[in-house]
Amino acid sequence: MRRRTRVGEALATIRRRGCLSVVLVFLLAACSTDSPSVLSPEGESARRIDRLWWLMLWISLAVLAVVLGLMVAAIVRRGRRDVEVDRTTPPWGDPFIVIAGVAVPALILIAVFVVSLRDLDAITEQGDASLTIDVIGHVWWWEVRYPGGAVTANEIHIPTGETVRFRLTSDDVIHSFWVPELAPKIDMIDGRTNVLDVRTDVPGTYRGQCAEFCGLQHANMAFHVIAESRDEFDAWLQNEAEPAESDTETASGLDVFLSSSCVGCHTIRGTDATGTLGPDLTHMASRLTLAAGTIPNSREDLARWIEDPQSIKPGNVMPPTELSEADLDALLDYLETLD
Repeated sequence: MRRRTRVGEALATIRRRGCLSVVLVFLLAACSTDSPSVLSPEGESARRIDRLWWLMLWISLAVLAVVLGLMVAAIVRRGRRDVEVDRTTPPWGDPFIVIAGVAVPALILIAVFVVSLRDLDAITEQGDASLTIDVIGHVWWWEVRYPGGAVTANEIHIPTGETVRFRLTSDDVIHSFWVPELAPKIDMIDGRTNVLDVRTDVPGTYRGQCAEFCGLQHANMAFHVIAESRDEFDAWLQNEAEPAESDTETASGLDVFLSSSCVGCHTIRGTDATGTLGPDLTHMASRLTLAAGTIPNSREDLARWIEDPQSIKPGNVMPPTELSEADLDALLDYLETLD
């Protein structure tokens, strides 16, 4: 209710103050350090998009300045009584109108079109890639598969300084893969595989988002791309490909997992859990978030997610799991060892 009230107040403010409020809202959103921005490029493709965006912005501002200047001149001239207007010459016969109204805009549009085609060709050109990663969109999470058997969810690790190829598809509805700071958005369609090459030289964690409305929890379908050195990446990939380690101290937690509804949907490699409806949990404790970026990967949030996932992400396909307090603690102890 409080959120609806705030939205209503914001809309009322926009109606009262007009477009200026809209501009200010977007400017404030762009200044947020938590939100990824196409204006903070860290990948080669993103830099091309950034340069094209700035080119179009400066051209638009220049055109706006010229138009405003002509409007001011027209207003001033209209106020002068000694100026006579020749109404016998057709407007289209005026060289100024032909040049400023037709020739110059045509040249600007053609130039921008040529630059756009050049950048589009560079972004979509497929060269040699050192690594190919399969990403499958689900309602509402991301499955990530690496060569060698490593499988993760909602988190993609890549080496810096190398071109990485993403093969993108969907298991259900249309999704859209977008990491604003690294690459353009590209659709993920069931039965079709689209390809996107990404390269960055800057280590860091980059937030990605589904950019195609795909259902109730579309806004809560995020992921992270973690760019790291080749040595760090190789160590991570080797660990990720390994099965889960058995631990006698948490064996009771594994028993709870295998005897509950969890086993029907999730895989934990190295155990009897081989479900495919939900994310692979083999190394889930090392991930940054749960539920595709919806909540942090903490013990408290994990407990909430297990007991009542619909209260966190309504409409998702994970059912609630009813466990005693002792069984829940044992299960949490076990899941926290999966790193």
